[in-house]
Amino acid sequence: MNSSLSASLLASTDSAARPESAPRDRNVVVRYLPAVARILMGVPLIVFGLNGYLNFIPPPSTPLPQGAMDFAGALVNSGYMMQLIGTTQLVVGLLLVLNRFVPLALALFAPFMVNSIAFHLFLEHSGLPMAAVFLALELYLAWTYRAAYRPMLAAKVRPV
Repeated sequence: MNSSLSASLLASTDSAARPESAPRDRNVVVRYLPAVARILMGVPLIVFGLNGYLNFIPPPSTPLPQGAMDFAGALVNSGYMMQLIGTTQLVVGLLLVLNRFVPLALALFAPFMVNSIAFHLFLEHSGLPMAAVFLALELYLAWTYRAAYRPMLAAKVRPV
């Protein structure tokens, strides 16, 4: 009984002396941040990818600038929009949400992000904040998974 009392006293004074709850709470947030970023990026991509096939999101009520309209019209009329962009968004979104092949998904999505940022910078400015959010998520996740890209970014590589 005496040893259990002294052990509980030591444990209570030890935990009172070291405030570990703040660092532990911060580590939990940091630990789950990549998963939250993956979900925040993946779910909208699934929705937008499905929209490429099912067309359930209504077009914007405000008219697009002429350059943006011409560009979007060319994508839609060529079938490029549904076939390549919609499929890429759907596949990347599913990979991110399912936590499978995340570095590959991010690499597949990177050219789309470059095009999206350029489209909103030069042709249609109202979508730039949303594109910037997706860019921030893409860059954060790419940084988080940076070890997976090291072999791909080596200057000289020998074939296996």
